[in-house]
Amino acid sequence: MFGLLGLYGYTAYLGMRSRRTQKPGDEPKNRGKSAISHYKIGSVWLALMVFGAILGLTVTYINNGKLFFSPHLWVGLGIILLISIAAALVPFMQQRDSQWARKTHAIINMIVFLLFAFQALSGVAIVQQILSFKA
Repeated sequence: MFGLLGLYGYTAYLGMRSRRTQKPGDEPKNRGKSAISHYKIGSVWLALMVFGAILGLTVTYINNGKLFFSPHLWVGLGIILLISIAAALVPFMQQRDSQWARKTHAIINMIVFLLFAFQALSGVAIVQQILSFKA
């Protein structure tokens, strides 16, 4: 989880860097290496998060026969919703005069970063609790 959090921070850095180096009117294919890396790593991050959420829900249900409705679950579901919306904004961001989409994408991802930091910390507490039951 902390590795994914670091990857998320690096992806954000690439997004900010690509925005600073972008020239007005650039076509998507003419953007720099930072923008391309941001797009690719962001896509991988989205896939890993959705996979991780489904895996976490599945493992919890298999091990316990139920899901625990805790802040960890609700925040995780909220993260999946928000990153899906952020990803859905990408086609709008590729149009000219799409500042609203870029700003919304950035704000959503800042919120996701904070929520994901909470997820990582609460996940450590959950793992410690699981390990203490098995010991």
